[in-house]
Amino acid sequence: MKIEIDEKSGFCFGVVRAIDMAERELSKRGQLLCLGDIVHNGEEVMRLERRGLQTIQYPELDSHAGRTVLLRAHGEPPSTYEQAQRLGMSVVDATCPVVLALQRKVKERGAALRAEGGAIIIFGKNGHAEVLGLLGQTECDRYVVMTIADLESIAFNRPIDCFSQTTMSPTQYLSIVSAVRERMQRAFGREEVPLQVHATTCAQVSNRKQEIGMFAAAHDAVLFVSGVKSSNGRMLYQECLGVNPRTFFLSSPDEMRIEWLQGVERLGVCGATSTPRWLMEAVARRAAELAEGSYER
Repeated sequence: MKIEIDEKSGFCFGVVRAIDMAERELSKRGQLLCLGDIVHNGEEVMRLERRGLQTIQYPELDSHAGRTVLLRAHGEPPSTYEQAQRLGMSVVDATCPVVLALQRKVKERGAALRAEGGAIIIFGKNGHAEVLGLLGQTECDRYVVMTIADLESIAFNRPIDCFSQTTMSPTQYLSIVSAVRERMQRAFGREEVPLQVHATTCAQVSNRKQEIGMFAAAHDAVLFVSGVKSSNGRMLYQECLGVNPRTFFLSSPDEMRIEWLQGVERLGVCGATSTPRWLMEAVARRAAELAEGSYER
């Protein structure tokens, strides 16, 4: 059996940047707080915690006054920065530049829409750190939706701007936007409506969907490596599964099942934008051990 690791899978730019910043701080001081998981991958979080990273949650922030805290790539609302300043904390801001630009746009458009009685619709996962950071940028009416059914409670007879969480499916976002447009057209009784649609899915994530589908189609079976918390991981896993029914989801080499490898001559290993390369390599090695195969680095 031949095993190939997808060369384009693995950390996106924002995650690489956040982890680099964390490792630099850990090298200098030996310990560092991180508000929430630095990346939605349990194996990588544990690796960094062994180096001195301490993951804390929002209710714990008040008990760490004067410490240094890293704000992860997902971004934070202004209230988090205000709380850290009030506590005399030093902030290492690892917000992804793509997310930061999106936050600024939401803030700008939110101010204009509030004056017009309009609203913002965010296609994303309710409660996700990035989405919470976006919601905190404005006081105008704003809604988080995952499905077309989530639109039912929204009034459409007013100006609306649509944004997407950066890691969501561009195709699903377009479906939501289409449904919003149709409802606004019915509410206004005309074709032209005051709708602004912002292309805010990350280009790196958008490209990955097509690329990973091609990778999955080129192999007899696929091992998709991702943390269970990763929205991007769920989206890309579904893309692989749709192309190749023999796609198997796992978060660590220990979850490997030998029956997944039966009758496989070409095995692909790939992952999410939150999956470290070293973890995909560990999965490939485990597959090689079980099947007595070899893999391409």
